[in-house]
Amino acid sequence: VGSEILEATMSYRCRWFEYLNYRPLMQRYWEEDPNFRHEAAPKPRLTDADYHPDYLSEKIGEAKRLEWAAEKFFVTTEEEPLFDAADVLRFGKDLVVQHGFTTNLKGIEWIRRHFPDHRVHAVNFPGDPYPIHIDATFTPLRPGLILNNPQRRLPQDQREMFEKNGWEIVDAAQPAHNQPPPLCYSSVWLSMNVLVLDPKTVCVEKSEVYQAEQMDKLGMEVVEVELRDAYAFGGGLHCCTADVYREGKCEDYFPNL
Repeated sequence: VGSEILEATMSYRCRWFEYLNYRPLMQRYWEEDPNFRHEAAPKPRLTDADYHPDYLSEKIGEAKRLEWAAEKFFVTTEEEPLFDAADVLRFGKDLVVQHGFTTNLKGIEWIRRHFPDHRVHAVNFPGDPYPIHIDATFTPLRPGLILNNPQRRLPQDQREMFEKNGWEIVDAAQPAHNQPPPLCYSSVWLSMNVLVLDPKTVCVEKSEVYQAEQMDKLGMEVVEVELRDAYAFGGGLHCCTADVYREGKCEDYFPNL
């Protein structure tokens, strides 16, 4: 966000130490750029109080999980602020944050207080029984255009900020695969986990032919990238990248709020 890189709290116990891998890189940025700010959100304790017990029990069917998702009742509690970086989308002056398994309301409030010059908006997607991260659900392509997972549509009341400002939300093309590759626990909707290089250029996983075709029809130049064999490590093109060096100023894409 601007010249700052913020370490997220992370809400999976198995990911608690991940930030240490990035510390040498953060140190390098700090030494190279006198304007760079490296901040870290308070590390959570991640005790049992942070989770609803037996929430992920196999005895609970998908119908009940969808009901819970619609009620915004997730596996994480409000014991302490929790958020993952991949639950946050930057739209210039506005930060859109998914409320779900990996980010709670206290985490969203922490982000709001930390970035007082930005507007922070909470969103949720009731069609997803396991709402973990936003980047296979809601994908901005260019100013005024967003891809939305047709199985996890943004609720109508939350579309208002986009519609008032002339944004179009279109359903993403269907995935080219019926199931994820071996050892991958992510959704087949990694098909829409694309990497936008600029408003006219997008990287799409090579085998996702339907998504590439849709991007072409939307006026984007498509760069095919073979990455499907890497899905087992936890994500697609957007998951494994972060745009650190950027040009331009902080725009206001939602002046009518």
